[in-house]
Amino acid sequence: MAVCCAPTNETPLLGRGDTVEGMVDYKGRRVIRSKSGGWRSAIFIIGVEMAERCSYYGISSNLISYLTGPLGQSTATAAANKNAWSGAVSMLPLLGGFVADAYLGRFRTILVSSLLYILGLGLLTVSAIHPSPSLPYCQNTRNHISLPPSQFQVFFFFASLYLVALAQGGHKPCVQAFGADQFDGWNPRECRSKSSFFNWWFFGICSSSFISIVILSYIQDNLNWVLGFGIPCISIAAALVVFLLGMKTYRYSAEEDRSNPFSRIYQALVAAARNWHTPPSTAAVAKDEEAREELSQHGTHQFKFLDKALTTVSNDQLGSDENWKIGSISRVEEAKVVLNLVPTWATCLMYGVVSVQSSTFFTKQGYTMDRSITSGFEIPPASLQSIIFLSIVIFIPIYDRVIVPIARAYTRKPSGITILQRIGTGMFLSIISMVVAAVVEKVRLRVARESGLIDMPQATLPMKVWWLIPQYFLFGVADAFAMVGLQEFFYDQVPKGLRSMGLSLYLSIFGMGNFLSSFLIFVIEKATSREGQENWFANNLNQAHLDWYYCLLTGLSAVELALYLYFAKSYIYNRGSSI
Repeated sequence: MAVCCAPTNETPLLGRGDTVEGMVDYKGRRVIRSKSGGWRSAIFIIGVEMAERCSYYGISSNLISYLTGPLGQSTATAAANKNAWSGAVSMLPLLGGFVADAYLGRFRTILVSSLLYILGLGLLTVSAIHPSPSLPYCQNTRNHISLPPSQFQVFFFFASLYLVALAQGGHKPCVQAFGADQFDGWNPRECRSKSSFFNWWFFGICSSSFISIVILSYIQDNLNWVLGFGIPCISIAAALVVFLLGMKTYRYSAEEDRSNPFSRIYQALVAAARNWHTPPSTAAVAKDEEAREELSQHGTHQFKFLDKALTTVSNDQLGSDENWKIGSISRVEEAKVVLNLVPTWATCLMYGVVSVQSSTFFTKQGYTMDRSITSGFEIPPASLQSIIFLSIVIFIPIYDRVIVPIARAYTRKPSGITILQRIGTGMFLSIISMVVAAVVEKVRLRVARESGLIDMPQATLPMKVWWLIPQYFLFGVADAFAMVGLQEFFYDQVPKGLRSMGLSLYLSIFGMGNFLSSFLIFVIEKATSREGQENWFANNLNQAHLDWYYCLLTGLSAVELALYLYFAKSYIYNRGSSI
């Protein structure tokens, strides 16, 4: 990971001995390095996130089954609703990160979000207590017809579901940033620990997600949904208790600029626009160069047009307040950093679209295939998502303990390869996974035709569900590269006061990916719906064309990867980075 590491052969900066600069304890006192933070605090926070991921994936991994089952929605409608909710889950961290950076701070935002989380999951459990009644179609058969749920039931369910999304939006970016804050990047020993933090963070949450998907999807499909939603509620309550247990060991950021981060960046952009034709005052800018260096290690030589914003200060248009002068410089630097992240963010959106497929159409494919292990036991299709997390759990230690040291010996970089190289590798593997998915789906459709089951959507195809394992496994390895890399990138490449917002930007990639996936489904469904012909996403998957859809995603992802490589080649890492 590219973190702001002090070289090991240099004397620590003055004031950075046994205290940690810019951090305080729970009573507001300067923290002692040997008695706070580090892994002793990170373990609590990783435990919290493991419980939270257990709760989240207990809901999201099998949500499409609930929508097409008890709520009686069509496959396309359920996929669109699942994508819309997942998109909201990934976009709301922008709001949560803003609230944390501008008002509450990360610790308080986590507390409030946890309480909302418990409330949302509790209401979701209540919504499943009174399912739509089922009436026997015939006493001598096992066929049943279900009455459609009432409008109130549907409204109550989705209101509870989106309350969970709101809570997750505050919880997700703050917990991860708060965990990384426990390591001082200027201390050589803690710098190395911080480099491993994101790897082991991802390892922990994938371990809990794997267990959650395997157990809860079985409970939901074979026992009842009340218990399937109730266990995640208990899990997030336990997470809150664990989080509070570590309160006295945490390092908290000292009071910083709590102004609106969007307003700070907006101010710089507006000031630069107003002074577009005004010659900059070189003397004034040079006078504040020392303040610029001290305030931000994340400046960039790009977007120099934003330096026009400093002309306002040199012309004294806003008075001679020294605090505003220093603040304006940091605002310009923050605006440059955010603009510098935009190309990477935009060229990773298709990766977000591809990542959606494992919890929607992959799951529906699994329902049509032979899932039996023994004569009386079938695995839930949603449980195959656990393969993603299993592959990550297997691969992360190999990457951290084997691949990184080998790469480090050749590149002389602390992280072995650069963050952007790691992300690009994951994007390439995601393309390969979609190629495999398209091939497997072609085989599944051929088996349906040859077995004469093309018009029998409820029939089980003579094709084992294990055929789906390679695409799930490749998804996991791709995530071990790209998702961990994106987390590191959007945490490391922003100023300290914007790190919650930085991780929110990372999460918004998958939010936009979900929305783009919903948009693609809508457009393709309309474009391919012809009289007497099933569209690509027909309820009868034996007549659908998910293989064509996967091929389309492969092509779009390939174009995106080419654009990503173009922008990554010219990207300039922040000045505090070790890369």
